[in-house]
Amino acid sequence: MADTIVVLTEDALSPDDVTHVVALHPDEDLAYRVLVPADTERPLLPWVLDSLSLGELRVAWERATGHEPTAPQAKATAEQQLRCTLDALAAAGRQATGIVVEDDPLPALRAAVAEDGAREIVVATYPHLVEDTFHRDWASRARDALRVPVLHLYLGTSELG
Repeated sequence: MADTIVVLTEDALSPDDVTHVVALHPDEDLAYRVLVPADTERPLLPWVLDSLSLGELRVAWERATGHEPTAPQAKATAEQQLRCTLDALAAAGRQATGIVVEDDPLPALRAAVAEDGAREIVVATYPHLVEDTFHRDWASRARDALRVPVLHLYLGTSELG
């Protein structure tokens, strides 16, 4: 049975993102377990600050004025992101499974590590000004709670968080 890498992502992995993830262990036969949270309860202030720092004024305005996605909308979006990520990993010749998880992904990460005996976690997110600065991001929380290596990649770049 192949070793498992758990990938927690807040958006679909692009082919470039998959290349970065696969490049971490290019010559190994690994299984990937993808977790995508149906994020509906992100705190308002960090969300708005992140959107403003990335120049996404419309997104910041929509969130600030209460245009949150409904739970079914958030779940449908997460399911689409999961399908795209699994397709991108398959196109790269990698075996992958995945699920949509609740807003707080830490319980799902803990379960995936326990069930799959994961040897590593890759967290793929966009930069988050407040959470990254104060180490409240998913990667930092996973490092604090779990006993496996955690790597934080920023989506759409080759940069590490």
